Amino acid sequence: MAEEERDGVRLSSLDSPLGDGLEVTKRDLVDHYDAFADRLVPLLTGRPLTIKRVRPGAAPFIQRDVPKGAPDWVRTVPTWSDRAHREVHQVLCEDRRTLLWLANQRAVELHVPFGRVGEEEPTGLVLDLDPPDGADLAAVVAVARLARRALADAGLVGAVKTSGSTGLHVVVPVHGSPGEDVAAATRALAARTERLDPAVATTAYVVAERGGRVFVDSTRSGRGTIAVAYSPRARPGLPVSTPVAWDELDGVRPGDVTVRTARERIGDGDPWADALPEPQRLPADLVAEGHTIPVARVAAMHEGKRRARARAQEQPG
Repeated sequence: MAEEERDGVRLSSLDSPLGDGLEVTKRDLVDHYDAFADRLVPLLTGRPLTIKRVRPGAAPFIQRDVPKGAPDWVRTVPTWSDRAHREVHQVLCEDRRTLLWLANQRAVELHVPFGRVGEEEPTGLVLDLDPPDGADLAAVVAVARLARRALADAGLVGAVKTSGSTGLHVVVPVHGSPGEDVAAATRALAARTERLDPAVATTAYVVAERGGRVFVDSTRSGRGTIAVAYSPRARPGLPVSTPVAWDELDGVRPGDVTVRTARERIGDGDPWADALPEPQRLPADLVAEGHTIPVARVAAMHEGKRRARARAQEQPG
């Protein structure tokens, strides 16, 4: 099994398959992280990391707690896990060495919150545009342009990137607002996007209620996370979340940029850093509107319970 050392990190099994059905080797992942370390590390610094890991013969899995056996130089931060009902220690990836170590752990996805450790205010929000099954990216591009209009109408500017999966992320750097206000503003922006053309865009959280429309997901802001630009995604070929200029959206194809092609396609620049506008203050009316809109998950849960009660009452006694 091929082994080598980079930046003091011992890398193993480099020429073995990275994971089942991914069609790449572990070396492909390591080389991608190494090539983009100067662009990835600034996006990860100060943000508790959630990773998706793979291994041959097993299903991909999400991990927030630091992997067992981590070197003592890997920095972590304690955070509370609602899912695990306990404190976990999330990795802080703030240098190339830690990024290479994560690659050796087969961490194929890098997700971060919009908040930094020790800071109360989020640094951004995202509208996550998710196509219905079977739809091509053209439908998502159309809704991305609606989102851009909604932003402009609110006096805001955003940047767009592929999710690395099947959708697009419209990201807006912000400052000066607490998390609950940023989450509210995201809900309002999603609703305004939907109102611009409800035939193609929807904020319906329940899949069965989307009617073949693109889902404008507002739930990633606040306490959610986002796959950073240049992060791979655990799909065949390991496609990469890639910055896209607004006027080049029509030419985007999911899976075009992968861990094997990213260096050639993106080059040595940092198009994500170039595309992101300066942080903006959220308009008060946008925040106020958002606070009148229920959180999508909570609304869907209550609606599900209401329907269950209605069905139970319809049953013969």
